[in-house]
Amino acid sequence: MSDIRITDLYDLSETIAAELFEGVTYPWEVLPKIHDFILELGRKLPKDIYEEKGENIWIAKNASVAPTACLNGPLIVDEEAEIRHCAFVRGNAIVGKGAVVGNSTELKNVVLFNKVQVPHYNYVGDSVLGYKSHMGAGSITSNVKSDKTLVTVKGKDVCIETGLKKMGAMLGDFVEVGCNSVLNPGTVIGRHTNVYPTSMVRGVIPADSIYKARTEIAEKH
Repeated sequence: MSDIRITDLYDLSETIAAELFEGVTYPWEVLPKIHDFILELGRKLPKDIYEEKGENIWIAKNASVAPTACLNGPLIVDEEAEIRHCAFVRGNAIVGKGAVVGNSTELKNVVLFNKVQVPHYNYVGDSVLGYKSHMGAGSITSNVKSDKTLVTVKGKDVCIETGLKKMGAMLGDFVEVGCNSVLNPGTVIGRHTNVYPTSMVRGVIPADSIYKARTEIAEKH
């Protein structure tokens, strides 16, 4: 079973938000802290690299932002990131170096590590996406349970009450999510794991595996 601790999911050298993860064990613990962290960090960013483009919105000068994108703060867009046509950032978002936020993709209360790609029709809310993770076209994070109860992270040998009403998915580094997949509330996917297209994913998925269906998860060879 993949570990669900921050240290086993993420390379913290690959995010401007490394300090956000200090003092906590599980990645979802940072979700309530993203707003205040961005406000604190944004005010300290070097003005020769970042510009404040709106209220609590800091964008690297060499980042690419389409004029049709809708950006709301607090928000940090790191160097060489790309925000494409009609992207919608609702706020409380950190977009890492070289990351891609694509056409009609919506972000809310998220940390995207460096080189993350959410390039086509994605919804990513209350989630943390690790270095070079990629969500295929139409894949989304579902961040609220249908019965509105608090989210629990469940795996083969783990069951943790998060205390959160809203929690999407925690993707480890190098995770590949296939097109039109749904990551249910409380999903944690270990490093280097691939998810088949049109999957409905729930719970903790081990690192270095291939998710084909709930009853069929194969180890990589």
